[in-house]
Amino acid sequence: MGRPTRVGPCVGYIGAVTDVLRPTLFDLALDDLPTPVGGPPYRGRQLAEWLYVHGARDLNAMSSLPRAWRAELAATHDVDPFREVRRFPSWDRSVRYLFTLRDGQRTEAVYMPYEGRKTVCVSSMVGCPAGCAFCATGALGFGRNLSRGEIVAQLLAVAWHEGFGPREIRNVVLMGMGEALLNYDAALGAIRTWIDPRGLDLSPRRITLSTVGLPARIRRLAAEKLPLVLAVSLHAPDEVTRRRIIPTAHAHPLDEIVASLHDWQAQGGRRVTIEYTMLAGVNDRLEQARALAQLLVGLRVHVNLIPFNPWPDSGFAATARDGLRAFEAALTGAGVPTSIRFSRGRDTGGACGQLALRDAGGAGDAAASGVGRRAPPSGGPLA
Repeated sequence: MGRPTRVGPCVGYIGAVTDVLRPTLFDLALDDLPTPVGGPPYRGRQLAEWLYVHGARDLNAMSSLPRAWRAELAATHDVDPFREVRRFPSWDRSVRYLFTLRDGQRTEAVYMPYEGRKTVCVSSMVGCPAGCAFCATGALGFGRNLSRGEIVAQLLAVAWHEGFGPREIRNVVLMGMGEALLNYDAALGAIRTWIDPRGLDLSPRRITLSTVGLPARIRRLAAEKLPLVLAVSLHAPDEVTRRRIIPTAHAHPLDEIVASLHDWQAQGGRRVTIEYTMLAGVNDRLEQARALAQLLVGLRVHVNLIPFNPWPDSGFAATARDGLRAFEAALTGAGVPTSIRFSRGRDTGGACGQLALRDAGGAGDAAASGVGRRAPPSGGPLA
């Protein structure tokens, strides 16, 4: 996988940088994993077992595979899609990961251990085209889509660095950098690898996919008939406020988004999680709570109120705790199941994109020392 190198308070692994980026084995569907020419088909199953059960990060470690075939695989495929992996542990036991991809761009994931389960939040893009004004990832702009393998391998890398088997991860949230439904094929390909019995054998009911609200893509996802958890980032109950904090929201009015959620549930989709980041003086008034409850009438939903996690120059402030409780009470009083979800790892840059944004802006600190700086990528359209 490369040589170990200590970077600040964490250990990363830097592999060789090549001019031509070969596909990684994680980019391949399980049915497409290679087998030796003229060799038995069970070699593909063995390869899958090394990758997804044992979490091998190096072809040389796959000792049951013929040496000559390992050499052939090494000439055509990589195992690791990351040039550098850096971990930032928090006092609450969560660990934020900053991945440097083979082209030098960066994305993030978060490991969140809970009693009896291990959860990982992964990214689907470098940056994000949605441009939410309060979001650190949005401030980065849009870099590029991640490949299927780059999404899949975030789980494998976290498991490897945390010292447990890949199949010990039983909960995944596609809630990190990016809009997963705009990177539809790669995101769904990654999910299919995770839920395949030959892959991570993960229940689709334990996978949450987050979207800013793209009606056509929500309906397309509904047609997949996968019992995923769908999380929709509304953040406001009215068009004026939503367009203020989500500049691309004009492309998809709230009524269209809500209609697509009714279609999602009519197709057998499960209860929808509504994500709502609480911004002081912007979207936290009690009349807005009542408007949100009215907007959601007829849907099976659970609202997550998310206290804003401040970052430098965001221009927003967090709603006070009393305001959070009052907003929650207004929703629950209207019959809407609601909870307040506090961020994990606030001391390590608790909101997605904060590590990469800090790196891009050069606002270094002890945890970020040693990472090369880059300019934020330019923005992109939200279709």
